[in-house]
This record gives sequence, C-alpha cells and structure tokens, in this order.
Amino acid sequence: MEKLNSELYLQNCYIIQENERLRKKAQQLNQENQALLAEMKEKLPKTSSSSNPNRDPSHDSSSISTRNPSRSSRP
Repeated sequence: MEKLNSELYLQNCYIIQENERLRKKAQQLNQENQALLAEMKEKLPKTSSSSNPNRDPSHDSSSISTRNPSRSSRP
C-alpha cells in the first residue's frame, strides 16, 4: 500500500510540474495572441478606410452582433 502511495505521489508531482509548464506556455501564447490582435485592429481601420472612404459603418460586421434580433422581427 505504501509503495502504491509513493508511486501515486510521484505521478502527482509530475502532473503538477507539467500543469505549471503548460499554464506558462498558455499564458505566453495568450500574450502573443493579444499583441497580434491589437496589431491587426490597428492596421484594419487604415486598410478599410483607405480602400473605401465612403463606407457605411452600419454594415460593419461588429455592429451586427450588437443588434437586437427580437426588435427587427416586430412590425
């Protein structure tokens, strides 16, 4: 019983170390993702506005998600 307990303890220690390693990697990837997203958002308006200066913002895809679909179905 004590041998099994020792083996399980070692497995638990390994899992904890691996979890910490993966948590740090996920944090690093999240930071990279946020930086890339900010860079993309910074470049996107410049590209969109230069290609179509008379663009109607009501057709923007981000505004679609904020609309209330129940209102549009009412007469």
